[in-house]
Amino acid sequence: MNLQSDDFELFGVPRQFAQDRPALDARWKELQREAHPDRFAMHGPSAQRLAMQWSVRINEAYQRIKDPLKRAAYLCELGGASIRAEDNTAMPTDFLMQQMEWREALDDAADPSSLDALDQAVRDARAAALQRCKQLLDGQRDYAAAANEVRALMFIARFADDIDRRRDALGQ
Repeated sequence: MNLQSDDFELFGVPRQFAQDRPALDARWKELQREAHPDRFAMHGPSAQRLAMQWSVRINEAYQRIKDPLKRAAYLCELGGASIRAEDNTAMPTDFLMQQMEWREALDDAADPSSLDALDQAVRDARAAALQRCKQLLDGQRDYAAAANEVRALMFIARFADDIDRRRDALGQ
């Protein structure tokens, strides 16, 4: 293991979007067992400190590669395509129109069935965007186009949170 390895190297998995989640979970547990600071107690504070760094590094990598959105963003960054979510909010017109329609539907939603329908539409859009990410990252290696999909997924994730807040506000 090398602290400078990318997350995929650290976990010993291919650098790709498609990942086997149970295998990632199992590998995370294995790596955490290997690097647990208690295992290095008899080797002194320096060894324990290094083990703690490893443990933090393993957890950071796991959080990034287990989540499809974070994994896609990370792969884009590794491929040289920065997400630039803070300063690049340019999205295709049809995507922005969809966002406006969803916002209006959310504002008008007053019962569980309308929120459920909207939630399902957002889940479907998320699944389609994740599939496009997989094709762009693993198939075409088009990191710039995948970065656009990642930005779309970020919009979708925020809107899904808005649906949850609306449910809470309606007491559902």
